Amino acid sequence: MRIAGLGFRDGHVLVHRATHEDFWTFPGGGAEIGETSEDTLFREMIEEIETEVKVVRLLWVVENFFKHEARDWHELGMYYLMEIPESFPFASEEIIHRIQDGDNELEFKWVPATTEALTKLDIPPYFIAAEIENLPETPKHLVWHDHDLDTK
Repeated sequence: MRIAGLGFRDGHVLVHRATHEDFWTFPGGGAEIGETSEDTLFREMIEEIETEVKVVRLLWVVENFFKHEARDWHELGMYYLMEIPESFPFASEEIIHRIQDGDNELEFKWVPATTEALTKLDIPPYFIAAEIENLPETPKHLVWHDHDLDTK
């Protein structure tokens, strides 16, 4: 289970990646036993961006099917809207934060919160690029297969 947050500032959304990966994603991580999804996101943001965020509301629950490193995955993802304090650095499309997370070095940047920008960035799960400019008012449940891109 993966819990992630979408944080916005000045028309941008925060994304991150492990430096050894080619793709970006929204910050977050795995839930721990006995931890709610909101508590997971709050903890992960303290660990990853060293900042306390406000978890606003659930946007999507996604059954995400994809292939990564020659392996098939079935991930249950919960994506929240979150507020990141103004004290967290902002610069458009520059790396603004780095941290070591276990064996991974993570880097963070703000990118335009547009369908065009997220499509160019290669940021799974890919349905979010299509919905980034019109977030759902109530939580949505989706079943997403990366191969759905071939049929749209």
